[in-house]
Amino acid sequence: MNQALSDMVFTSRATLGGVTDPSPAALPATITYPAAERLDLVDDLHGHPVPDPYRWLEDPADPRTTEWSGRQDALARSWLDALPGRGALGERLTELMRTGSVGTPVWRAGRAFYTRRGPEQDFPVLYVLEDGTERVLLDVTELDPSGRTTLDRWSPSVEGDRLAYQVSVGGDEHSLLHVLDVATGELVEGPIDRCRYSPVGWLPGGEEFFYVRRVDPKLVPEDERQFHRRVWRHRVGTDPATDVNVHGDGLDHTYYYGLSVTDDGRWLIVSGAPGTVRRDSVWIADLHGSGELRPVILSDAGAQCSAWVEEGRLYLRTSLDAPRFRLCVADPADPGEPARWAELVPEQPDSVLDGATWLDGALVLLRTRHAVSELHLHDPSSGEHLGEIPLPGTGSLHGWSTVDSATAQDRDVLWFGFSDFVTPLSVFRFSLSRRETALHAAAPGSAVLPAVTTQQVAYDSLDGTTVRMFVVSGEQHPDLPRPALLTGYGGFAVGRGPGYSATALAWVEAGGVWVHASLRGGDEEGEQWHRAGMREHKQNVFDDFHAAAERLIADGWTTPQQLSIMGGSNGGLLVGAALTQKPELYRAVVCSAPLLDMVRYENFLLGRLWAEEYGSAAVPEELAWLLSYSPYHRVRPDVEYPSVLFTVFESDSRVDPNHARKMCAALQHATASDPTKHPVLLRRETEVGHAGRSVSRSAGLAVDQLTFLAGATGLEFARGSRTAGDAGPEKSELGKAEPGKSGPGKSELEKSELEK
Repeated sequence: MNQALSDMVFTSRATLGGVTDPSPAALPATITYPAAERLDLVDDLHGHPVPDPYRWLEDPADPRTTEWSGRQDALARSWLDALPGRGALGERLTELMRTGSVGTPVWRAGRAFYTRRGPEQDFPVLYVLEDGTERVLLDVTELDPSGRTTLDRWSPSVEGDRLAYQVSVGGDEHSLLHVLDVATGELVEGPIDRCRYSPVGWLPGGEEFFYVRRVDPKLVPEDERQFHRRVWRHRVGTDPATDVNVHGDGLDHTYYYGLSVTDDGRWLIVSGAPGTVRRDSVWIADLHGSGELRPVILSDAGAQCSAWVEEGRLYLRTSLDAPRFRLCVADPADPGEPARWAELVPEQPDSVLDGATWLDGALVLLRTRHAVSELHLHDPSSGEHLGEIPLPGTGSLHGWSTVDSATAQDRDVLWFGFSDFVTPLSVFRFSLSRRETALHAAAPGSAVLPAVTTQQVAYDSLDGTTVRMFVVSGEQHPDLPRPALLTGYGGFAVGRGPGYSATALAWVEAGGVWVHASLRGGDEEGEQWHRAGMREHKQNVFDDFHAAAERLIADGWTTPQQLSIMGGSNGGLLVGAALTQKPELYRAVVCSAPLLDMVRYENFLLGRLWAEEYGSAAVPEELAWLLSYSPYHRVRPDVEYPSVLFTVFESDSRVDPNHARKMCAALQHATASDPTKHPVLLRRETEVGHAGRSVSRSAGLAVDQLTFLAGATGLEFARGSRTAGDAGPEKSELGKAEPGKSGPGKSELEKSELEK
């Protein structure tokens, strides 16, 4: 899920409600919360009485909801627009976000395809480079000047002469697939609907591809129309209704699929799992033979597995009997049972294997060590370790690539995206023959960055488990304690390593401390780390978070009066639980696109996919887990709750905004805090969703969120506070905090979150 807090610039007053400093700066002297009817509604669930006084706020069309939401809009804007420092923060974010970004190239028959976002651009633009000449291939702002359309996914054909791309509008993520001619830029076909983030596997010749599409919604129950995916074989230019149904019949309706086709068109590999469970099935088909998809591993094995064919061998990265993953090989024509696979690279005890790729006769393995990325070379025959690929610093990889079989040049080169706390997303290249890493394409913009120090601090959670957090602070602000912003995620095996964030840098430059905790529930330490923070173990995630806050206070970084927390999506659940479990520990909270009613979450949007992660209220034992921490159900009267800002997006197709509406009403009713000092506010946006959005709209959100937290904790965003002398390189202290345990962050090569 997306916190929408990275790499953004602010937009106009009409969109944001303004980012200029109010004059005079004066917060409302009084606050009257909008009236919200409390129903005497109590469900009996497995013998548990479960009150739900704000059930009516689940219905956005209810006139009461419409009126209440409008009044919340007015209240939130009256408070947020009066916060000091908005103009200064907006200006500084603009500067920090003008760095832009560049994507890793994808090679097809001598052409390179890649994205780049320039300093003044709201969205990345897709380019193609051929014969040394670069040209724009796809710019969504030309497709839709309103800024409501996002590029969700793209895939060039084997020959590089056609491009399948997907766009969605207004944040709904309902991707529409198109095909264009690369030479002319003309549309060949589309749109094909119901393709949400579909993988595309082209066959040689560019006339056919495999893809994933939902079945006709008229053929399934109304409450299952977001599901029922199938793998199809499509011929370009024909009616999608005539596509061949390749795979998916008879499997659970919540299955999501990935797929790939080898460049020679021989092997089709399909992977799948129901919902977001980490138990994969993999099938393989010889398209030069029978074309029948045969199982390689099925989900009842209880393991994650990804597979690909290279040089006649089937490579399998799997967590089977290896929670930190291992690499195995098999015969693609006859993989056999997993017990027959040959182990090529065994599991390592202190790092997680995140991916592998072939590089000119060598294997490159991507590992993360405590959320920091590393690249290693191995012999493809024996698995022997041949050395480590030098990286630009302590950071995170974001995609990698090598040339395809039809590209003659640079066959020994690996391209990879990289960022760290002070390096915007850039692309580097490693030459195997030279054993050198060099910058390939820097982020296209520039900014004067503050001098910051980073540490990775190990601390003990409540049960004694060692957890780690990244602490970023400014060298120009040595005085302690300071306002701190603590964030985390802790779910769905999603981890986060060091990465460039304009919002983090702006916070630190103003004198704050920015902290990200690598909580259980993520994948920073492998699948066991994930499982230790899910289902009946979910409280471990919250304990890890509380322990991080307590360690920051004990070490003198901050105080409870200066400590703010922020999280989005599953991270919204995290901070919702934190503020209800230990309200005295936190001064201010931003809770974005959150899950908060853990009893009824399965009833809305994609919620049913997440029972494997959280548990289901339909099961008595699991209902007890959920009620033990469900934030909405843990709100108590006459408690002095911290300042809380809920931010929601009306086109969210993953997490229903009703979670935040209900929780906001409950807190406004219950809190004993002075609302003029500790307000509870709800900020909402329309025509924007859970994930992709324009840079400017995201920055407007960031201005509201950060000034809200700053106002509560005493941080000041002031114009002219930065000087040229403040700028400087990052000083990394990761090695000092944990000797010998530094290296690059979590790859996004195979990431998913609450949803696919």
